[in-house]
Amino acid sequence: MSLPSLALLVALVPAVLAAQAPQFAPAALTPLSTSTNYTGATNSTLAKQAVVPGKVFDRFIQIWLENTDYNDAATSAAFSNLTEQGLLLSQYYSTTHPSEPNYAAVVGGDFWGMGDDNWYNIPANISTVIDLLEDKNISWASYMESMPSDGFQGFNFSSANYLNSSAPPYTYYVRKHNPPILYDSVVQVPERLARIRNFNDLAADVNASAVPQWLFITPNMVDDGHDTSIDFASDWLNFWLPSMLSDPAFNDNRTIILLTFDENESDDINNRVYTLVLGDGLPDNLRNTTDDTYYTHYSALSTVQANWGLKSLGRQDTNKTVSNVFTFVANATNYTNVAVAPSALPLTNLTGVFDGPLNANQYVPFTAPNMSAVGAGGQGVFVASSLNQSFTSAVAPAPVNLTAQNETVPASGPPNASSSAGAPGASGSGAASGGGSSSGAVDARTVSGVVVLGLGVLVGAALL
Repeated sequence: MSLPSLALLVALVPAVLAAQAPQFAPAALTPLSTSTNYTGATNSTLAKQAVVPGKVFDRFIQIWLENTDYNDAATSAAFSNLTEQGLLLSQYYSTTHPSEPNYAAVVGGDFWGMGDDNWYNIPANISTVIDLLEDKNISWASYMESMPSDGFQGFNFSSANYLNSSAPPYTYYVRKHNPPILYDSVVQVPERLARIRNFNDLAADVNASAVPQWLFITPNMVDDGHDTSIDFASDWLNFWLPSMLSDPAFNDNRTIILLTFDENESDDINNRVYTLVLGDGLPDNLRNTTDDTYYTHYSALSTVQANWGLKSLGRQDTNKTVSNVFTFVANATNYTNVAVAPSALPLTNLTGVFDGPLNANQYVPFTAPNMSAVGAGGQGVFVASSLNQSFTSAVAPAPVNLTAQNETVPASGPPNASSSAGAPGASGSGAASGGGSSSGAVDARTVSGVVVLGLGVLVGAALL
């Protein structure tokens, strides 16, 4: 091939790739109608529960998108428009890379040293925000787009490619983006498992005015931008979110909506993600304004705790450096946030370098949380019934390289893949223990001369 011909071919490659980029199309006719793309029937709606009033809001909704740098989101048309309606949290940071550790952290207060997107079953005596909510009779649910059935426990699910009917089935749903399913404290309780629902159920619950008080919402792998782009995710938002915001059964004057990303895309910069607070419960004077307070995904936990006076998990949700309460909630609940100088921000763009029960290279069993911690709700630490409070990080064994021994962490793999998977407290020498590997304290160490905190991590690996 001549050099001119080769140059022409190279020049054509971007155009060909652009032509192949998927164009947005909705999985359902409307946001509140049933999709037949991934499942047939809609399940029955959730039972309505009495509303437990919060100090600032009565419903807290999280919507997570994927893998987008702050500036890329900020310059997209959809986010520019939404920012005018909401409060921009300009210094909100993810906790780690890749995806799954962030989803585990936002409900469990720790990512347990996890540095990959593998299959994990976190033991049943490891508590989550769901324990805290149910302790106060606060209703909850998570809604996963394109998940085939309630409580589906598979690693992923492929269904008809509704973006390209001539293509083979597409993997629209993945387990790693489903936070409650990672925890056996949810999976092993049928009533809880049934609250992990798909978008058909979300439509049914909204139409029946049966939406719970705490929600976690995950779009599918194209709508969240993971397999597509911020422009595709913006198109999805423009289709889906206006209808939801205008429906009082979803968004009333006591509803707060947190729209954020699991992580940024560039691992060579700190893990800041574009984050908006929306919802009719947001005070009017805060719309189209900016809050420059340092927040992380752990702030979603502490803010909920402060609002409802909940107990804590005694993990990073009580680490005051990384769990500042959203300022408008902190002011209303008399909680004092920590001012973190820009030069002192923890680095959260590293991965795989932290000890933990889900790190095969630096394995340490699950240990008890910091039982003396007091969270943003002003309460003590939630204690699971099988928690061994004496097995703390102070008495835990030194880290072990299981990979070098051709072993995996006990909580890894599908249920029943090993004798320990899915068994409460089955975590090596930490059996019958519970809690977080960080014990609610800042885990500081030096990497390449830079002090980093045990929050999250990615070193030179591609985002998964």
